[in-house]
Amino acid sequence: MPVFKIHHITRYAYDRPVRESVNEIRIFPFPTNEMEVLMHELIITDQPDLHIFSDYWNNKTAVFNLKDPHQELSIESKMIVRTTAAGHQHLNFNTGKDALEQEVGSQLQLLELTRADQIESQSEIDQIVEKINQPWKSIAAIVQDCSQYIFQYFSYIKGITDIETTVDEILQHRSGVCQDFAHVMLQILRTLKIPSRYVSGYVCPNKNGMRGEGATHAWVEAWIPQHGWAGIDPTNNVWVTNTHIPLAVGRNFSDCSPVRGTFKGPAHQQLTVYVSVGYEDGHVFEEINSVKMQALPTVVPEEILVEGFAAQQQQ
Repeated sequence: MPVFKIHHITRYAYDRPVRESVNEIRIFPFPTNEMEVLMHELIITDQPDLHIFSDYWNNKTAVFNLKDPHQELSIESKMIVRTTAAGHQHLNFNTGKDALEQEVGSQLQLLELTRADQIESQSEIDQIVEKINQPWKSIAAIVQDCSQYIFQYFSYIKGITDIETTVDEILQHRSGVCQDFAHVMLQILRTLKIPSRYVSGYVCPNKNGMRGEGATHAWVEAWIPQHGWAGIDPTNNVWVTNTHIPLAVGRNFSDCSPVRGTFKGPAHQQLTVYVSVGYEDGHVFEEINSVKMQALPTVVPEEILVEGFAAQQQQ
């Protein structure tokens, strides 16, 4: 049962004072029986009151407002967690589509997660489906083969996509990072009517060669008959292990965005994200990323409302 110390700072700097910064954050450990939260502390600029609630997907969420003028917003999360996840060892690799249809039935949330998005390149998705879907395969085997396909035929390259990159664009250049691979996998599984959801969190591999350490990571959970939700990481082509720390789940990245918000003021903003992961052997991994934000027009009204999407693209 490994223990991880995770330190995550999201910092917005503005070139002039802004005010009424209203933000929504999902940087709490996701409630699961396979993880014990030993400590979690939030430190936010001016320590505003937090309105905490569970959203539609059962993510612990907080909303706060910084009303007074400010030129910096820092959202700092410190957590210590212990994980017990066993990965795929207890998955049912025998249940197929009949069992899946019986379990999904009329469960509205599961049905919602079987609906594929409408994209221009659906024919390419259909071709992938033909390659990985055979009638004799179990649901778990199809999910595993989907992860294998993405890992084999998509290149892991940082910097060529961003948080708004579409599945059509990812299919065009066949490369990206974990967020992109998760979105492609969701489109494939939902085309097959397999309920699947996006997961935001951290991966803590401690020098074992897994991609995605640092910043925040993303993977997929698929509904496996007679098991329930099972996580799989197409970026590393592994079933989720006890090195994956979930923060939020949803239909896609926008449901799981660690930080998003708005502010009033004609300011340009710079976003910096720092993440460190501490391991029981004393090793600490640290990474700092500066994120380009959309520039405002040269002339803007005094009362402008700007939306600052999530901490950064998940790697």
